[in-house]
Amino acid sequence: MTTIPDNIWIIGCGDIGLRVAQLYRLGADSITGIVRSKDSAHRCEQAGITAKVIDLDSDNLPDPKQFEDALIYYFAPPAGKTTDTRIERFLKFSGNTARRIVLISTTGVYGDQNGAWVDEATPAKPATDRAGRRLSAENTLKIWAEKYQKEYIILRVPGIYAPDRLPLERLKKRLPIVRESEAPWINRIHADDLAMICKAAMDSKISNTIYNVTDGQPGTMVDYFNQVADFAGLPRPPQITLKQAIETLSPGMASYLKESRRISNKKMLKELNITLRYPNLREGLKK
Repeated sequence: MTTIPDNIWIIGCGDIGLRVAQLYRLGADSITGIVRSKDSAHRCEQAGITAKVIDLDSDNLPDPKQFEDALIYYFAPPAGKTTDTRIERFLKFSGNTARRIVLISTTGVYGDQNGAWVDEATPAKPATDRAGRRLSAENTLKIWAEKYQKEYIILRVPGIYAPDRLPLERLKKRLPIVRESEAPWINRIHADDLAMICKAAMDSKISNTIYNVTDGQPGTMVDYFNQVADFAGLPRPPQITLKQAIETLSPGMASYLKESRRISNKKMLKELNITLRYPNLREGLKK
């Protein structure tokens, strides 16, 4: 029987956190999830996970002694305008008690690469505030680890999909997408593969490094929405020019259209010894 660590915390225990917890199977009593709402706590408890409703932006955080020698998955989204004040507060409060932290970041830290392939050696140049806050979280974690001689792994993650987290409402509303000739390259990872990789990163003997977490099969936004529409039996979305999209779509969606990059996952596959369950979108939508 596999030995289960006796002190695992999932900070920001949402969908991915629950998927990670399920991978431990036996020994779920050793896992504690920190969430923001009673509804989230209820979902954790239904999955057999101890849940604590805690405002990470307050001073009402758990006793640091509870994190003694803990393995921490930090999945909470960043807070603040330019820096991630949430992780700063958490790490300052918890001090030097935790053993190892796996942080989910974003491939958005690379900014626009004009469709070029990028890997972990590509310099970060975030172009949006949200990506800047993620890079801030990475740097805060690195400083903490160096100060206390602790272990970390940073996972830079693109769009996450699964059959139960697809843009079906957008497709039903017949909202347009940018035409194929102007559509940016996008990257993705299946939610179950991401959870598996998170656990592999925690279990690995490798530490203090960064991995890009994608299926390694980038495609255009048009291809993504068309495949999802076909999977769901919905009409494919209408296409408009990039100029029209920037003028009419939400600021958040428009910002995605201004960035194009293809993310290599070779380092992750090799060093973490990963075999993806869903190596491309077509396989991910089959099951």
